[in-house]
Amino acid sequence: MRIISGEAKGRTLFAPSGSDTRPTSDKIRGSLFNIIASRVQDARVLDLFGGTGALALEALSRGAESAVIADNARAAWQVIERNARNVLKDDFDYRAQIIRTDYRSAIASLEGRMFDLVFLDPPYRMVEAYGDALGRLLEADMLAPGCLIVMERLGSAKIALPEQFRIFDTRNYSDTAVDFVELAAAED
Repeated sequence: MRIISGEAKGRTLFAPSGSDTRPTSDKIRGSLFNIIASRVQDARVLDLFGGTGALALEALSRGAESAVIADNARAAWQVIERNARNVLKDDFDYRAQIIRTDYRSAIASLEGRMFDLVFLDPPYRMVEAYGDALGRLLEADMLAPGCLIVMERLGSAKIALPEQFRIFDTRNYSDTAVDFVELAAAED
């Protein structure tokens, strides 16, 4: 794995050993960032299931302002920090924050912060985490106006989202699907 584009293009990304982390492939990440390119510049990014940190770090390489990356697995956050230091070099301390906890505690600890771009890529078995995380983010008022949420999931998984959200695009890559989600417009 590597950073695909931007100021850190070509820098290597490492992954924890074992099967607990399922990194987003370079192919899917490249396609995803081609789709959301206009939404990345100066974005405040939140990645609640960091894994390797690849999604948030790709966003930072492409001009995102800052990123918060959360993961509760010790092996994951050690790799995230290694990757972030490799990708960001001297910018690490002021552009990246790594939170070593689960998504619920991460959201609670970040209350009062706003995000423009949110990545949700939990382990595929955690189908309830998508809707739960979105509900918590909404309740904590952490989604900036026009916030884009990108959800990676098993293509066959049925995801229930809070009624305030709508999936406006889905891309399929073999057995993986990527949903693009936004707050639904309020009814007049």
